[in-house]
Amino acid sequence: MTVAKIALIMGSESDRSVADRAVKVLERHGVAYETRVISVHREPEVLDRYLDTIKDTVTVIIAIAGLSAALPGMIAAKTDKPVIGVPVSGRLLGIDALLSMVQMPSGVPVAVVGIDNGENAALLAIRMLNIKR
Repeated sequence: MTVAKIALIMGSESDRSVADRAVKVLERHGVAYETRVISVHREPEVLDRYLDTIKDTVTVIIAIAGLSAALPGMIAAKTDKPVIGVPVSGRLLGIDALLSMVQMPSGVPVAVVGIDNGENAALLAIRMLNIKR
């Protein structure tokens, strides 16, 4: 069994097309990953359980969400893993999701890439995996 190094968490199945762009990059680079759809608004306990199960196997988390885009911030508040937020375009062209992600309070860091830019999220995650200590 391959150990997942990157987790892609979508807030909704409607975010799948953005996640698929990240997956293509990860596969092209041979990076292990797993994907989940977890609504932080409807299933906060599912998110908590999932974060607990991946704490020893995942190095970086990519969180893909639109609208209020609470998912990346909630994940960042509950883990010490790097979290990359990907805002998804929607009613306000994704500006609402982008602002939600970049305006996290101190102590809740979320790296954010461009709207719908799953590719850059994957590339940033790969670079994080390659950091030498």
